[in-house]
Amino acid sequence: MIDPKMELLSTVVVHAVVHLGQTPDDPAPWAEVESARTLCEDKDPELAQVIADRDLPAMKALAEGWEAGKRLLPESDRAVLKRAMKAFRKTLKVTILMHESSLGGGPLSSGRSTSIVGVQPPQRYPAPVWRELVRQGRLVGNHGGTYELPPGG
Repeated sequence: MIDPKMELLSTVVVHAVVHLGQTPDDPAPWAEVESARTLCEDKDPELAQVIADRDLPAMKALAEGWEAGKRLLPESDRAVLKRAMKAFRKTLKVTILMHESSLGGGPLSSGRSTSIVGVQPPQRYPAPVWRELVRQGRLVGNHGGTYELPPGG
């Protein structure tokens, strides 16, 4: 079961599309998508109709629109991404402040400058959230699991 405060409804839909592409007669993915939509309190009538009609081509078109950036993500996903960005910025800020205020700067100095530009994101959000933020250009992903803000971000 998904946590609507931390996970993306669009990820559940994309996984269901992939699963249904392999086994189209399986009712489990439809139930999972409907359950996730209910938990997220999604009010998108088009998604609700697609699920009610069990219209795989339409659900695939929705998922492709989200991935291509041609359609807005569900409202619940946008809220999760906003909270994740806020948590990331706070984590980055605290990490920089901790590094700048470490011992060795001298009691009369203004501290040290830091070369930290990226951090590992908060673990309470799953990887698809961070991948979506990178896809949107709101974060830059580095190797090793660290992310940073894009230039001017």
